[in-house]
Amino acid sequence: QVQLVESGGGLVQPGGSLRLSCAASRSISSINRMGWYRQAPGKQRELVAAITSGGSTNYADSVKGRFAISRDNAKDTMYLQMNSLKPEDTAVYYCNALYMLRVYWGQGTQVTVSS
Repeated sequence: QVQLVESGGGLVQPGGSLRLSCAASRSISSINRMGWYRQAPGKQRELVAAITSGGSTNYADSVKGRFAISRDNAKDTMYLQMNSLKPEDTAVYYCNALYMLRVYWGQGTQVTVSS
């Protein structure tokens, strides 16, 4: 089992930056793939970024060049650095992990981009 807890969400102005954290209850080196999803009001949940245990990453086209996903194995924490934020980035952001053929989700953290 894996428990995931997101933090770092909040209100930020367009063009601003925010860093999300996802703390895992077990060594993330044992988790093959982790990622960030988001769900905006009235929209389906979508993949934002993902990272494998080997460090390979992929991003949604809408966030490439603005967001960066990373892992700190020593802290069992995954991060999402978000720069140049836009109003359309407003959503609840969820931490995700694939471990032993099961998908785990955090409770989500709200990110609101507004002036």
